[in-house]
Amino acid sequence: MHTNLEDRKNKVKSILVTLPAPESEKSPYYDLAIPLNLKIDFRSFIHVEGIPGKEIRKDKINLSNYTGVILNSKNAVDHFFRVCEETRYEVPAEIKYFCLSESIALYLQKYIQYRKRKIFFGKQTAKDLADILKKHPNEKLLYPCSDVAAETTETVLKANGIDFTPAVLFKTVVSDLSDLAEVFYDIIVFFSPSSVQSLFINFPNFKQNKTRLAAFGVSTQKAIEDAGLILDIPAPTPQAPSMTMAIEQYIKTIK
Repeated sequence: MHTNLEDRKNKVKSILVTLPAPESEKSPYYDLAIPLNLKIDFRSFIHVEGIPGKEIRKDKINLSNYTGVILNSKNAVDHFFRVCEETRYEVPAEIKYFCLSESIALYLQKYIQYRKRKIFFGKQTAKDLADILKKHPNEKLLYPCSDVAAETTETVLKANGIDFTPAVLFKTVVSDLSDLAEVFYDIIVFFSPSSVQSLFINFPNFKQNKTRLAAFGVSTQKAIEDAGLILDIPAPTPQAPSMTMAIEQYIKTIK
């Protein structure tokens, strides 16, 4: 059944973003809230839990076998060093770090002396990362990931002939959202298929009704549509490369 999205454009007063609250007040969501008089709440629908180092050993992952580490998220950084600590493995100074982006590379400063290590990073895409890794063909690479590993990164690396070993060091867990049972928002914003799954695990009888749904990324948008829900605000688009821009443009079209 075709849904007329224009008929669903009612005034927006409240938004729930399915992410942890920003650490800084400079978040673009706060910049959005004030001029448009919006109530914006943050609540992570999923969270990450580490897999104990002793279980990593059972999977026969020997950290000392690797000369390089592929890091595509801050979670990967945190859990790599957590597992090293739990297994009493002292990371060699000469190990190489291959990061998806500069922000992830800089995050390494939490654990190592940045200037004294061999660190390489791409421009936020798996293809950039693959191009860098091709220049280091002799490295034995470890790829710390979650139980729902970033398929795009892994697929691109494999397609480019990168030889690496995935190591599941953390898992994605559904958060308890029972306190939201009687709370309603005009817009709910999703950033991952797992968050969409969490919605239905917490509220099996969820009815969308007049709630507008926003989704960032193709896989998240597909998860919403596969669940039989209506996607009102997709991002990124040529006109709105960010989620906040897409929401702002949507709200400004409401008369």
